[in-house]
Amino acid sequence: MTAAASDAPDPLEAATQATRSLQGLSTELTARVPQLLEAMRSVGTGLELHSTLDRICETAAELSDARYAAIGVVDEEGKGLSDFVTFGVGEDVARLIGRRPDGHAGLLGALIRDPQTIRLADLSTDPRSAGFPPGHPPMRTFLGVPIRVQGEIFGNLYLAEKRDGGEFNDYDVHMVRVLATEAGIAIGNARLYEAARQRERWIDGSVAVTTALLSGGDADDALAVVAEQARRLAAADAGIVLLPAEDGGLEIVAVSSPRPTKSLGVVIPPESAVVRQLLEGDAVFVADASTDPRMISRLTSPYGPSMMLPLQSGGRVLGALATPRVRGARPFSEAERTLATQFASQAALALMMADAQRDRERLAVYEDRDRIARDLHDLVIQRLFATGMMLESAQRRSIVPAVREGVGKAVDELDVTIQEIRTAIFALQQGPAEAPSGLRTRVLREINMAAVPLGFKPAHRFLGAIDSTVGDLTGKNLIAALREALSNAFRHAEASRIEVAVDAGVTLPDGSAGVRLSVADDGIGIPSGGRRSGLRNLARRAESLGGASWCGPGIGEDGGGTTVVWEAPL
Repeated sequence: MTAAASDAPDPLEAATQATRSLQGLSTELTARVPQLLEAMRSVGTGLELHSTLDRICETAAELSDARYAAIGVVDEEGKGLSDFVTFGVGEDVARLIGRRPDGHAGLLGALIRDPQTIRLADLSTDPRSAGFPPGHPPMRTFLGVPIRVQGEIFGNLYLAEKRDGGEFNDYDVHMVRVLATEAGIAIGNARLYEAARQRERWIDGSVAVTTALLSGGDADDALAVVAEQARRLAAADAGIVLLPAEDGGLEIVAVSSPRPTKSLGVVIPPESAVVRQLLEGDAVFVADASTDPRMISRLTSPYGPSMMLPLQSGGRVLGALATPRVRGARPFSEAERTLATQFASQAALALMMADAQRDRERLAVYEDRDRIARDLHDLVIQRLFATGMMLESAQRRSIVPAVREGVGKAVDELDVTIQEIRTAIFALQQGPAEAPSGLRTRVLREINMAAVPLGFKPAHRFLGAIDSTVGDLTGKNLIAALREALSNAFRHAEASRIEVAVDAGVTLPDGSAGVRLSVADDGIGIPSGGRRSGLRNLARRAESLGGASWCGPGIGEDGGGTTVVWEAPL
């Protein structure tokens, strides 16, 4: 049994004490005890918090013969209401009323500031009353009773409008007080259950993130899982993963949102106070991102309560995780902040482990490439060179012109083959830090690197001023799209021919200038029911820049194979 559970009052003892207070009262009140006990039993069933609150409202209204009932849940600061549950007010009326009360004024505010029972024959005459908003049903009689959970104020139970037109009497007050005691016990149990369920969901989310990051799949897909899980678990409007940018600040590398967004690739500059705090390892909690002066990016305008958490492990900050809610949404509770911080730490640890795993895999690849390069140089080229010398010797001894010409062509082909192998050796030995900055050169480098696992070199062609017209952000995403398309062709297409084209002179559907990448193969095409995470990743990259990505027929016989097209503004 947990400490929280051991501190909770025993339901039977609390009910006995509450019922004992009825002894000696009138026959009318005693006659209503069975109804009260049935109400207490009804309130105590079920563990889901919001259902429990709905059940308490309905039971209290029936017990006191009230037309309307509500429970206002006091926020963590104890100054207003974080939730408001009603009974007797239909959905149409609720829409007419609009925003629910915040508890900062009127009788609801008075009960929060002074949690004592309030009974009024006509609430409109009470000086504490703030009136009703347009569309609110008329209410005259009123009874308000505080609800305590383990000795602390949870909220208040409000009843209005006796059905018989009379006032709430002493019997109603006694009954509702007893019910409020039982309601406090039921709410306490529901809170414990909800807290356990919430922790379980965050733990499951952490497991999903760790599995995605360590699965060895695409890194962008894994970061997208982090963003999606954070958004779902935090009940946020978006989940955003940011990593350090090359020139400082934080770059948005993954976004999970129910709506299309163009924020992918946006860099929050290092001058931002929030960025400085995150990179120092401090969490940032914002009540309203749209008005907070620290939020300098235009991207925060649709959002309200926000959590921005550093992805740090072992004293090293790897990036940040943001989970904003829409404007006007309830703020994050202390429990949600704690669980989200733990989730971010677990995600950071998984990121570090994934980086270490990729480093080991990269080292193994480099070692294998070095071995292949040595074998090509020491064995293959030497044998080809020796074969060429033998053919040249045979060419000189031959007296038949046709034979001499054929042998000469064979020697020339061997020379070309040796040059191509030397180019492949250079590509194998070239490290990522040695890659030149020009987009054309980076495309060629990706093609040369893909030639090794493919067993052949894809054909390529360039149209337009690739290096001078394509922007850095678009170029970076184009290279990532090319890498993804070539990887898909190697792993799934079973192709014998691939053609890569980069055209910097296309016009996009909206009339703007753009660049188009197409990767066509003669393979087996996209199987029905096959995985499409790579294609979704290509589309997400293009859409984040205002472009698009799609697939079409390939370059095989009768359109066999696949052509992947990716385009974005310059």
